[in-house]
Amino acid sequence: MKNRLFKKIMRMILLSFTGLAVSGTFFFLWKKAQPVKVVYEIISPETGTIETKTVATGNVEPRYEILIKPQISGIISELLKEAGQNVTAGEMIAKVKVIPEMVQLNSAESRVNVANISFRQLESTFKRDEQLYNQGIMTAEEYNVSESGYLKAKEELENARSALEIVRDGIAKNSKVESTTQIRSTITGMILDIPVKVGNSVIQSNNFNEGTTIASVADMNDMIFKGYVDETEIGRISEGMYLKLTVGALESQSFDAMLEYVSPKGEEKNGAIQFEIKAAVKIPDSVFIRAGYSANAEIVLKRAEDVLTIPESAIEFSGDSAFVQLLKQEHPGQVFEKHFVKTGLSDGIRIEVTGGLANEDRIRGAAVKDNK
Repeated sequence: MKNRLFKKIMRMILLSFTGLAVSGTFFFLWKKAQPVKVVYEIISPETGTIETKTVATGNVEPRYEILIKPQISGIISELLKEAGQNVTAGEMIAKVKVIPEMVQLNSAESRVNVANISFRQLESTFKRDEQLYNQGIMTAEEYNVSESGYLKAKEELENARSALEIVRDGIAKNSKVESTTQIRSTITGMILDIPVKVGNSVIQSNNFNEGTTIASVADMNDMIFKGYVDETEIGRISEGMYLKLTVGALESQSFDAMLEYVSPKGEEKNGAIQFEIKAAVKIPDSVFIRAGYSANAEIVLKRAEDVLTIPESAIEFSGDSAFVQLLKQEHPGQVFEKHFVKTGLSDGIRIEVTGGLANEDRIRGAAVKDNK
């Protein structure tokens, strides 16, 4: 009797749980089938400025970097300046000790000896002819010929001695020019690098050899940005455009620059055709930029000022047409109407509206809440 009652109670409990499960399932499915009510953000057009830009990567460097090279071969005997120091045009940077070539030295010495012998001979002849001329024995014409030979021999001796001094010392004593053993800066600026050390051999600059660089000097007050622009953007870039230059090494400090040069020929870099550009950089006196700083340049391709703008995400495009959802009713439920608009310039975030909207209009933005 008791067992029968227990079984009956358990059967009723099981049937109750089954009924609850079936009811819960039906309620869940009914709730799932109900339409979802979406609430949208309401936005209004704003007056602002739209710009389209492209970014060029590159570095800042001096407009002119001059390589100082010796006019005579030898060995660096003294360095008077270091990289980072300022120099003026004509200021000495280094000294070169001449190491004469033995063949040239021997030839120059031999020329001096020959010229000296010839001079002594003609000097003796001239003195004798001068006495004869004073005594009236020699004619004036013969005397002039003797004097001319004497003066030519004297000049030849001086030239031979000067040539020997140049071969041996690098400069003649009677020369009015500065010694070629003294390496001087040709411009006023800052020394960027001195790649040689005392004791290094250097080669003079001539028609067959560009020579050894002793120092590189540049005017750090005249800097340019040198970068590259992709071929897809180069058609919209021209000289005279303004750039906003950002130098990462200066805590992303920005500078104004003006585009001066766009290369007519592209170069292949990383599988893409890039075109070189150069821009003059305006640097305040309080800022020091080192040569070679990497920088990014923002180039404004197009600008629309004081125009009506909306977020581009609020625009719907269909073929060549653009639409927005214009708010018609906000309570008790939001009601929108598809509205045709004309668009203009876009920067990828906001877009210019040239027709179809007014400042007081309200349009649909992004969804902000779901009610289930």
